[in-house]
Amino acid sequence: MGMIDRNTRMRLASRLLRLVTVLGTALAGLMGASVPAHAAVALLMEEPYGAFGAMNPTGHAAIYLNHVCADSPISLRPCHEGEYGVVISRYHKIDGYDWIAVPLVGYLYAVDDVSQIPATADREQVAALQNAYRREHLIEIAPDNKKGQAPKGEWTELVGESYIRTMHGFQVDSTSEQDQRFMAIFNDRRNVGHFNLLFHNCADFSRVVLDIYLPHAIHRNFIADVGLMTPKQVARSLVKYSQKDPDVHMSAFVIRQVPGTIPRSHPVDGVAESLVKSKKYLIPMTILAPEVTGGVVVAYLADGRLKLPKGTPVFNIGDEETGPSTPSAEPVRQAMPATQTSAADPTGSLR
Repeated sequence: MGMIDRNTRMRLASRLLRLVTVLGTALAGLMGASVPAHAAVALLMEEPYGAFGAMNPTGHAAIYLNHVCADSPISLRPCHEGEYGVVISRYHKIDGYDWIAVPLVGYLYAVDDVSQIPATADREQVAALQNAYRREHLIEIAPDNKKGQAPKGEWTELVGESYIRTMHGFQVDSTSEQDQRFMAIFNDRRNVGHFNLLFHNCADFSRVVLDIYLPHAIHRNFIADVGLMTPKQVARSLVKYSQKDPDVHMSAFVIRQVPGTIPRSHPVDGVAESLVKSKKYLIPMTILAPEVTGGVVVAYLADGRLKLPKGTPVFNIGDEETGPSTPSAEPVRQAMPATQTSAADPTGSLR
């Protein structure tokens, strides 16, 4: 009788252990399912390219939001599961609008699906991809010309940006409430273009957007940039803000220019920095106005530098963390990549 009782106890213990294991696995899965990928907003500091980029090396600024998507190029909505978010920026003379929103994959690669992204690209291939994407998604703001062909203009700045330049991302966490407020503000306000290179440019637009998420975080630099807002100054302000408030969880990433025969883009400079680094400007200034030139150099050295961290993670679409589906009100989204940083240096050695 004692032998039977012992066997019975062993079988019950074994069944109980299996039950605990199953329940533990289910509980772990349930806990994992209840934690959605975090929302984030990022500045894209985009390198200048081509002849204009050589003359004006300040580059371009855009904002990437991974929980906000485009209902149309001029209308915003929350993202659904499986969507990658939107890139929004200010442009010059695109159908009279001040800002345009384009899905991330289209903005970077002028395709709808990551499987369509080419490994390398040349100008003819990029032009074909851009025109096909325009016809499919942007025909209302960039219609065919009278010959039924792709129109001239700056609409090409909306799609396939990764073929022409490298981008440096500066990411901070956001909340659902901040995203909702941003969408409400921009969906309700008049979207009428009044671009101005000096005081109403793409960097000024990025400052306005980031001010919704991080009030008073972005400031002009009246020393190194003579008061002009530049993409590099937006990045510099964001880094300084994160050093004062580590809770925003600043991280950095880079989106590499797609390999191919298209010339590589140039490093981003600020106003004083571009003068100091360019011999065609610096030498004449030194001869004609040495005192002014000395002041420009001092301004750059004192408050005009931003050293990008070494080993910054490369952002590749498809590498994001995908959360499982949940019945929550906020749809699960792909998270933006997180930089491996220490608690002592949340900015990844950005200076």
